[in-house]
Amino acid sequence: MNVTSISPGQAPPVERRGINNRLLLALPPATLDRILRVSEPVSLVRGQKIDRADQPIRHIHFINRGLVSIAKTLEDGRTVEIGAIGIEGVANLLPLVGIHKTILDVIVRIPGTALRMGCDALRGELENDDAFRQVMQSYVGFSLSELARHIACGRLHHIEQRCCRWLLIAHDHALSDKFPVTHESLAMMLGYQRAGVSIAMGSLVKAGLIEHKRGTVIIINRPGLEAAACSCYREMQNELDECLPPAEPALVLGFKRNKIAW
Repeated sequence: MNVTSISPGQAPPVERRGINNRLLLALPPATLDRILRVSEPVSLVRGQKIDRADQPIRHIHFINRGLVSIAKTLEDGRTVEIGAIGIEGVANLLPLVGIHKTILDVIVRIPGTALRMGCDALRGELENDDAFRQVMQSYVGFSLSELARHIACGRLHHIEQRCCRWLLIAHDHALSDKFPVTHESLAMMLGYQRAGVSIAMGSLVKAGLIEHKRGTVIIINRPGLEAAACSCYREMQNELDECLPPAEPALVLGFKRNKIAW
């Protein structure tokens, strides 16, 4: 597994007050405490593969900061993003439905941290804890809906709108106004030509919505970015809030999500 455990010098032990993950925050206190006891904090490094296609899944990762892509690699080597997961959920939902061999790559796009739980422990929780099982089932339903929305968005919406949507998602889950994104990687994730993505990103810079230089994006005008995005982003947020009612997230690197202008 290409995942690194966080050493004591890098981050404090995971406690309830350090949790940003929406799934974990939706659990009853007793369930959450038990999950924390059987899990470990890990760092997520940009570009690493948490899971590889056709390989066994040994752990489930609750994303606490950062963003991962579910990606399909074709025979010619090209890769396209099928979906993106951040602090709302888990990096690979297949173990939640009893599948323990992944069919797609799970790649870290925005670095951060996660809580890693073994699949054996996961099975025990799903079998013995009704509250845990219900929250996970709700998340699976949301994820399938979001997958359908992601496909429809790629077919029907303009590239500039799709760039805005992806940047908003990255902003939410990076828990920072600044995060790494290159034109090349964004083009791959959106399944679009690099030249078209560069033009779209340039228009967002000119409009004063973002800054983008040396492979790093800085969000300058969040409300403007939301206004320029397609309706898919707001629909996703509304559905997520219905599935997992928002709770106060932990303070991470001096950044609180509720400080973002919605």
